[in-house]
Amino acid sequence: MIELKSPAEIERMRITGAFVAEVLDELRERARVGVNLLDLEHYVRDRIRRRGARSCYWDYAPSFGDGPFRNVICLSVNDAVLHGLPHDYALADGDVLTMDLAVEIDGWVADAARTVVVGTAAAEDLRLVRATEEALEAAVSAMRPGNRLGDVSAAIEAVAAEYGYPVNTEFGGHGLGRTMHEDPHVPNRGRAGRGLRLRAGMTLALEPWFARTTDRIVVDSDGWTIRSADGSRTAHSEHTVAVTDGGPRVLTALPRVQGRQRGA
Repeated sequence: MIELKSPAEIERMRITGAFVAEVLDELRERARVGVNLLDLEHYVRDRIRRRGARSCYWDYAPSFGDGPFRNVICLSVNDAVLHGLPHDYALADGDVLTMDLAVEIDGWVADAARTVVVGTAAAEDLRLVRATEEALEAAVSAMRPGNRLGDVSAAIEAVAAEYGYPVNTEFGGHGLGRTMHEDPHVPNRGRAGRGLRLRAGMTLALEPWFARTTDRIVVDSDGWTIRSADGSRTAHSEHTVAVTDGGPRVLTALPRVQGRQRGA
């Protein structure tokens, strides 16, 4: 069942989204060579506590994980791309770090992810990160009333194909609002003109993620961290986006760029 949100409810989700964006931006600056993943985890715990927010990850126990999850952020390094369990690891020069954060404020959820390269960046890693960012931009542009869900998925797949990256369909985007995971599932591959018709009030987390040379995944021994099956590096970009009569609205953008994105 898909719950359509009113403009007032979308605005409340935007408040949550702004907080998520701010924390991820702060982590981007903190993710430096020598910084321990657990230090980043505890920083986010403190930010959530001070804001009076609630982590959507803490105690999360879905069927695909070895739950409950007892952290407030997913931190995935190099060949890890999703659900990375923060652990005692110091970031090294050239590491690719994906940071995925979902919180709830006053009953409304927002979810976003960013991938950064720590220290010295290899050109092929920057290319991979940029591919996910461009795929996300293309997916956001397709979030208009009257379009279909397949248009969003096809937009992601087209960017992956342009870059030459394979696409996994086991994990993708999802609806969200009062909870972190709602209908519908948003695959990162699809056919334009097919699927559910988009309506104003729909709110989706769009999350293209690619591995450089495979579409197959494996689960780490921690029961959570998802890695590329061949050990190739990965990247992941995500925004919470609302379909509105005026076009797509990114709810997890920093306030200083929100107006530019909405006016595009």
